Amino acid sequence: MLKMMLIVLIVIVAIILIIAALKPSRLHVARSISIKAPPEKIFTHLNNFNAWEAWSPWEKVDPACKRSYSGKESGVGAIYNWSGNKNIGEGRMEIVESIPSSKVVLKLDFIKPFEGHNMVEFTLQTQADVTTVTQAMSGESTFIHKLMGLCCNMDKMIGTKYEEGLSTLKAIVEK
Repeated sequence: MLKMMLIVLIVIVAIILIIAALKPSRLHVARSISIKAPPEKIFTHLNNFNAWEAWSPWEKVDPACKRSYSGKESGVGAIYNWSGNKNIGEGRMEIVESIPSSKVVLKLDFIKPFEGHNMVEFTLQTQADVTTVTQAMSGESTFIHKLMGLCCNMDKMIGTKYEEGLSTLKAIVEK
């Protein structure tokens, strides 16, 4: 009986590992919002990490988070480091591309609780007096990330935060 239970347990674990291994190797999460404002006004909130405290939902997760800024104040070369509680972890962002009123691209490196390296891109597209802002993150999914993805929906988890941040950004810019 014990031998049979052990075999069943091994088969279940093997199935879980196989399912995780078959998950996509790329992570991509994107959300958009329409803001009634010119792209120049929105761009300044994205292109300078000092402005992120006002709209980024992760700033609320750990108000005691230690932050440091280095490199340039804004645009390519601006760097933001953070170290916080278990909910926010530790990491670094650097602006690697900045096209005024059009696009900001960040290199996002997580150090804790799990190492991860992703790219985050903000694009601004204007039609009449409305600018559509899209925030997208993409990167490689390691096996541990695929395994975690079996328990939590990364698109929903990250996407919900993107929706929250973009809504706050909209409220600030349209004020």
